[in-house]
Amino acid sequence: MSSVVGKSAVAVCRCEDYEPVRVRREIERCFALLGGAGKFIRPGQKILIKPNLIVPAPMEQPAQTHPEVILAAVRLVKDCGATPMVGDSPAWGDVRVCLNAMGAIEPLEKLGARIVQLNRPVVCNVNGSRVRLSRYALEADAIINLPKFKSHQQLVATFAVKNMFGCVVGKEKPYWHFARGKSERRFCRLLIEIYRTLSPALSLIDGIVAMQGQGPIRGTPYPLGFLIAGVEPIACERVCGRMIGMEAGELPIVRTAEKMGFGRSRWEEIEVVGDDFGPFIGRDFQRAQLTPIRFTLPRILKSIAKQILLLGKNTLGKYTKGS
Repeated sequence: MSSVVGKSAVAVCRCEDYEPVRVRREIERCFALLGGAGKFIRPGQKILIKPNLIVPAPMEQPAQTHPEVILAAVRLVKDCGATPMVGDSPAWGDVRVCLNAMGAIEPLEKLGARIVQLNRPVVCNVNGSRVRLSRYALEADAIINLPKFKSHQQLVATFAVKNMFGCVVGKEKPYWHFARGKSERRFCRLLIEIYRTLSPALSLIDGIVAMQGQGPIRGTPYPLGFLIAGVEPIACERVCGRMIGMEAGELPIVRTAEKMGFGRSRWEEIEVVGDDFGPFIGRDFQRAQLTPIRFTLPRILKSIAKQILLLGKNTLGKYTKGS
């Protein structure tokens, strides 16, 4: 198989479980199918690894990127002679609280990965909107995007694009649900423009155990058994959607990208490399019952209060343990 592939290529690699050696092998294979890790990661670079961290939950609840996928990405970055930094701005808790719930803090620190909360806001002009993005994301030499394959109760399903919304600092994320959420097109356009502003080098989607039903938090595990990777995010969205029987017109992010002329949304434009996933391997994947994208002001205030309580409880716990 040629190592020279187009930008619209999407690597699909079978990975049936989170056994560490298998996960690392298949992630390395994803990179190899797309031209090799050296195409995306250079020695001496500072690389932000951006998992999907959303709520403190054990790894058995597939709400977040599995720690073995994060650890394998960190090892790959180090093997390329670059410096790995793992960061996010979760909806609930902070990055360390979410990683700790999955038992990932100690192994990440043993590998020498820096763990950062994506704060330190910089006001950026994102297609005419003033959006506060984390300086850590803006100043990284490259970003490896590690989303979770999920159904989503507001956007049907999310794969590559929406994970970069986590680079918006803190509780500004629910504000944008309020400000743009009345229009599906305007909200999805914002997500796409944030992705385009930050321009990850690669998206590697954890679909080994996906989330079905009422994602992004309250869904249930679905053993899809694949890792999906690509440079072009809409091509990744299309391939992931097809794996569970969803076509372009059913996915709001893909529909919006088509209207914007962004990315590769037509199937004939996409080159799938790696393993065959067959026709609708996830045909029994349970879809979410949809709810409005727009957050109300009371919901935003409740979210802020819950976040303060959760972080306060975590701080108190650390203080108590150290006393």
